[in-house]
Amino acid sequence: MKIALGSDNHGFDLKQEVKNHLLDKGFEIEDVGVSDRNAETPYYQTASLVAKYVANHQVNRGILVCASGMGMAIIANKHPGIYAAVCENAEAARLSRSINNSNILTLGGLVTTPQVAQEIVDTWLTTEFTQGWELSVQEWLHNSMKDIAQLETQQFAHLDQD
Repeated sequence: MKIALGSDNHGFDLKQEVKNHLLDKGFEIEDVGVSDRNAETPYYQTASLVAKYVANHQVNRGILVCASGMGMAIIANKHPGIYAAVCENAEAARLSRSINNSNILTLGGLVTTPQVAQEIVDTWLTTEFTQGWELSVQEWLHNSMKDIAQLETQQFAHLDQD
């Protein structure tokens, strides 16, 4: 699995911890920056870049780290086909995948310890969409993704005209 990884300066240290953890587990990483904790690249540039990698299927999933994780999620979710989730614990990560089929995980570098981040990342990467839900719920979730895709098409239709 190939993962795009990015941060701003507030998330740099945690991004590096997550990166090393993923490399140790054998994942292929596309690190889009920042390259040091003193970088002045705005969080929204990094979030947008990772979202484009995921939306264009250049990677399987993305992980973003800023101060709280929230700014990155807001920006990433402005891109069609992106379902970014802020997760502060492993249970939120499990639910973001099993219910919402999130394809970008966002973490808070100022609020998440490396150990907790590893638990979140491991859970997020090993949970599949609809995993653990009874058959009727699985069917409903799959149908809801079709409805969401239609809403997304309507919402972003103006982009195709520009």
